[in-house]
Amino acid sequence: MNPLLYQTRRHFFGACSVGLGSIALNQLMAADSTAARSPQLSKPPHFPAKAKNVIFLFMAGGPSQLELFENKPQLNKLNGQPIPESFTKGKRFAFMDSSHRSELLGTKSQFKRHGESGAWVSHLLPHTAGMVDEISIVTTCKTDLFNHAPAKFYMNTGSGLFGRPSIGSWVTYGLGSECEDLPGFVVLQSGPRGPRGGAVLWSSGVLPTTYQGVPLRNQGDPIVNLSTPKEIDAAKQRGVVDAVRQLNSLRLSETGDDEISTRINAYEMAYRMQSSAPELMDTSSEDQATLDLYGIKDAKETSFARNCLLARRLVERGVRFVQLYDTNWDHHGGPTENLETHMPQKCADIDQACAALVLDLKRRGLLENTIVIWGGEFGRTPMGEVRESTGRNHHIDAFTMWFAGGGFKAGTVFGETDEFGFGAVANPVHVHDIHATILHQLGLDHERLSVRSQGLDFRLTGVDPARVITEILA
Repeated sequence: MNPLLYQTRRHFFGACSVGLGSIALNQLMAADSTAARSPQLSKPPHFPAKAKNVIFLFMAGGPSQLELFENKPQLNKLNGQPIPESFTKGKRFAFMDSSHRSELLGTKSQFKRHGESGAWVSHLLPHTAGMVDEISIVTTCKTDLFNHAPAKFYMNTGSGLFGRPSIGSWVTYGLGSECEDLPGFVVLQSGPRGPRGGAVLWSSGVLPTTYQGVPLRNQGDPIVNLSTPKEIDAAKQRGVVDAVRQLNSLRLSETGDDEISTRINAYEMAYRMQSSAPELMDTSSEDQATLDLYGIKDAKETSFARNCLLARRLVERGVRFVQLYDTNWDHHGGPTENLETHMPQKCADIDQACAALVLDLKRRGLLENTIVIWGGEFGRTPMGEVRESTGRNHHIDAFTMWFAGGGFKAGTVFGETDEFGFGAVANPVHVHDIHATILHQLGLDHERLSVRSQGLDFRLTGVDPARVITEILA
């Protein structure tokens, strides 16, 4: 037999001196460095899109819908009485079993109807109340997991398991990014600590790591080790980056490994971000009226409000997906996590900035193409918890999220819950339905957006049926 018949494809591309691999390598090395950043470039959607960008305002810990959006007079009337067993039978809660019958807990929030939509919003969110006709409120959101880290995985990846791509990764995988000088998926954080689950929440999972979220810091270098050492001038650094790119390109031509392509892209992106990231983070160019709109007292402060302003600046620059995590929304009751004093402070931290972001995007002509999402991993129970101060347990059967821009129907309230806010009596909305709807507005079919890994086809909405929530779309 002719031994050439047994030459491997890898040998042909990697070892032949005049083979296709060498030709491709020569072309790659001669091309402009933009060739290395092709994974970031914009890709066509499956069908015409209503939106191009996403800003996800994630309230980590599970904000109480009963203190914020659900006016339940019957809950207040029966405060202190046991919840009927018919509501809890067969249900599972964090930290209590299904036989536990806790007392109903009324709310001290003062509710009023607002806007032409007549949406109920409590006194804790006055700025949100003032812009309800810009948002679509869904009161019947439902998830499957009731502990924080797994529930955060589920809201962000469609699964409670490690290793699944986050929604931001799926979006940038499907559409790429219109920004060449910043990552396509950026993460900003506020609060006393990071969200439970950590970097897994913005991981690319089984997708190439070029699609993972990139956290930007509010203090010091936006990314650790981004700055050039003082003894290295621009020419030397460019020479190093070019040399590393050529070596990585040679290895890529030999192996075809996507992660080497990611490495090339990372070096090039880091080089460009040395100028683009500091410019992004420097909000001193914003006028005082804009800072006042967001409630920013110091343009250099670390806060949720400043992160909202940065989110607007990011989508202005073409970043595809921006996710803000604000932590410490876990109100079980206790000296530092109660509904009486701590939750009002958390609401004050975020309310003005959330409303400002929507209004600022609108006045700049960006809201039409940008989806803004507000919500957490789950809600809170109508029953209280027996602690030293007032709190509520985790609740997965009915909680509230809102959406703005990007083709969502403004001034809409969707869904109806029972007299205690325990569960949906009309129009339940599963997390996978939310994911399918967001992808749809971006021009992506959630059933077609998939990747094969280890013999399985993965997608954001999993294998269970999911539907686009057309009732909240314009």
